[in-house]
Amino acid sequence: MEHSESVFLSLKHILILYACGLVVVTDEPDHFYINTHYVMPNNQPMYFGSCKIGKRYVSYHLMPVYVFPELLEDISPALKKRMQGKSCFNFTKVDTELFDELKTLTQAGYKAYEKAGYL
Repeated sequence: MEHSESVFLSLKHILILYACGLVVVTDEPDHFYINTHYVMPNNQPMYFGSCKIGKRYVSYHLMPVYVFPELLEDISPALKKRMQGKSCFNFTKVDTELFDELKTLTQAGYKAYEKAGYL
């Protein structure tokens, strides 16, 4: 479990950079979840991202890549291999290189949300 915690904390560190301007929904030792202030047509806040410790891996969800799939066009094959679904990345260990790439992707997603008026 300790290994999962270090992965989780590394991924949370990426998301927490945006928490100040967004809405922290969950901040638990194994789950961090943030929404935007934007309210969608279904009266729900727009999801931004989260990370969570699961049974086998730590997942990192980044909704801007679902809303704007073009953000994924330039990701490395190594990061693409970590993807499950359209907006989730799974990790079992800390990978500084991939986490740096994920940090850049998260920043691009934030900027895309900002440009679209979703913040």
